[in-house]
Order: sequence, then C-alpha cells, then structure tokens
Amino acid sequence: MYEILLVLYLLISLGLIGLVLIQHGKGAGMGASFGAGASNTVFGAAGSGNFLTRTTAILATVFFVISLVLGAMTNQKLKPTEDWSNLDQAKTEQAAPLATQDSAAQNTDVPN
Repeated sequence: MYEILLVLYLLISLGLIGLVLIQHGKGAGMGASFGAGASNTVFGAAGSGNFLTRTTAILATVFFVISLVLGAMTNQKLKPTEDWSNLDQAKTEQAAPLATQDSAAQNTDVPN
C-alpha cells in the first residue's frame, strides 16, 4: 500500500507541475500591463475557473491528502531501538570488564 501511494504521489506531482506550467499567468495579456480591461480587480478578470484551474485544484488537494497519509504511515512504522535508550543496562554490562582492566592498569607507569 505504501509503495502504491508513493507511485501515485509521484504521478500526481508530475501532473501538477505540468498543469501549472501550461496555464497562463494573470498578467499574461499585453493589455493588462497598460491598464486595459479588468486588470484593476484584485484577482484579475477571470471569473470561475476553467478546466485547467479546476483540475489543478483537485490535484493539489489529492497531493496534500496523500502527503498527510504517507506521513502518518511513515510515523507508524517500527523504529529501530537507539543505543541511547538503555543507558542503565549498558553501564551494568560494561562495569565487569572495566574492573579487570583497572587492575591491569594499576601495574603500568602511565597515570590515570
């Protein structure tokens, strides 16, 4: 399931990139730069979105939903135990070898 969602995530992201690159910007018309038409409106002259903008909105929504699902699935996977989690146990396991090393170290000329 995780791999299928990753492949779908990749395909949707590529489709989203393609759709955004195909669309015209709000200032794409030459008349908009000289104040012609409805260029003084806040969001441009476009009313309701056409096919490309609706498809982009749907793909963006699916992209974010899959992102959340993949994040939740990744968080739920088993994590390996860290070396730092059992410090007390590691101290007791290393205490016995250190005692034998200390007696051997006392016979040397190097100070501790």
